[in-house]
Amino acid sequence: MTPDRLFAAMEATWPPARRWPVGPFTLRDGEGGGKRVSAASVVGDWNTADLDPAEAEMARPLFLIGPQDQMLDAALAARHYDLIDPVLAYAAPVAELVGISPKWMTTFPHWPPMQIARDLWAEGGIGPARVAVMERVQGPKAAILGRTGDRAAGIAFVACDGDMAMLHALEVSPVFRRQGSAHNILRAAALWAQQQGANTLSLVVTTANAPARALYASAGMQVVGNYHYRQK
Repeated sequence: MTPDRLFAAMEATWPPARRWPVGPFTLRDGEGGGKRVSAASVVGDWNTADLDPAEAEMARPLFLIGPQDQMLDAALAARHYDLIDPVLAYAAPVAELVGISPKWMTTFPHWPPMQIARDLWAEGGIGPARVAVMERVQGPKAAILGRTGDRAAGIAFVACDGDMAMLHALEVSPVFRRQGSAHNILRAAALWAQQQGANTLSLVVTTANAPARALYASAGMQVVGNYHYRQK
């Protein structure tokens, strides 16, 4: 998977409220939806002088740095930007993910999200601004609610960009963690994506989130990309 394909799917399935060009940079306004929808990225040839107008447009300059952006990374480091939140992208064929052996759990793809889904997200720190990001997605999308017995156990958001689906905002209630809930929701997201015609399911996770990385590796997902941010 090329960086361009990964970032295009990220943009389509987790879009900013607004994006606009400043020279060779694309700037974004996420309206409080997090770094991914608020970071600038470079889209063409650039020089250090191009950084000044881009910086001036941002209240707190923030850039997303992909593996192809080593020169920009060095230029921002020289301007005393901090490197923050290294991220890994994982992906797997949906045909493999749907074969994960499920533990007993019912899953319910739906949209718009029910109040219990919003409550589960809020419990994990995903508030209205991030739900608003989901609402902006134009393509196929769903909230995947997982229930164990008569209790809501977890929630995730999945959306498609052509033949690629991306999973976002996977949250499991603390009392249901380490019981297979996340695996079941991941499998349900893959099943939903397969029904939409997608052949790949991808997601991104910070390198610091060791439990989530272990989960995705155990499901057979492979690292297919990486990026980080530079913030002043």
